[in-house]
This record gives sequence, C-alpha cells and structure tokens, in this order.
Amino acid sequence: MDGGVPTELRTLAQKIDYLFETVHPKHRGPYTHEEVATGIRERGGPTISASYIWLLRKGQKDNPTMKHLQALGDFFGVPPAYFFDSESSRRIAEELATLAAMRDSQVRSVALRAQGLSPETLRTIQGFIERARTLEGLPDEDPPEGRPEDSGAT
Repeated sequence: MDGGVPTELRTLAQKIDYLFETVHPKHRGPYTHEEVATGIRERGGPTISASYIWLLRKGQKDNPTMKHLQALGDFFGVPPAYFFDSESSRRIAEELATLAAMRDSQVRSVALRAQGLSPETLRTIQGFIERARTLEGLPDEDPPEGRPEDSGAT
C-alpha cells in the first residue's frame, strides 16, 4: 500500500474490489452487490446480477463484456481505462484514495485551512503531521499527490 492505495492493482478482481472499498457514500460502508446491480439497471445499463458482480469481485469470473465494465465504471465514476491500463489504474486509484480521505470532515478542514500558506509553512505542517502519524503508529507514507515541495512552488 502507498498512501492508502495498493501498490499494484493487477487483476480485474482487485480493481473492482478497490472500487467497492473506496467509492461509497459518506458515513457508511461499501455498496452491496445488489445496490450496484440495481444502480446500473436504474441508469439504463446492461442487465447484470448481484451474484455476477460478486463473482467478478472475487475473481471467479474474469472476462466480462465491455458493456459490463463500462457500466461498473459509470456506477463508480471511473473511466473504462481503469480496468485495462495499469497506469490509468494507478492514477485513478490515487485520486480515489484522496477523495476517500477528504470524506473525513477533519481531514478536509485541515486541507482547506492550509490553502494559501507558504511552501515553508506547508513543509513545517507536514513535519508535524508526519511526527503525529509516527506517534500514533500509522504508516510513514507520502500522500498520493506527493509532498507540498513537489508542487513546484518555492
């Protein structure tokens, strides 16, 4: 894992599972397979059963039609390239991890309050956060978007 993102989402099952674990409404857990199947149907997508989605997610089926992958992508808000291209999968997974972190109102508040601060101040705050993560026994990982000094501002 890197910043909450699996280092590689190799299989279709891993990619679908990551969507279930990461993309869901605020203040609740992942969608059920039935909710996804119903959501796809309500959006005019192809017929897909909850049990078929479960089989895809568990890797017991691994050759869905393009229209099923498009429907899954539409439901979870990702382009079909997420399922086919490793670089797209990595980039999209990083973006999803950032969005998931922003669901936490306190994380969002810290991020928004930091907007406009100088790069030096952002580095200092980042140091405080890294130290706090160490004290709480959390992994020492860079956030998906990189460090403030990587933004090009000096």
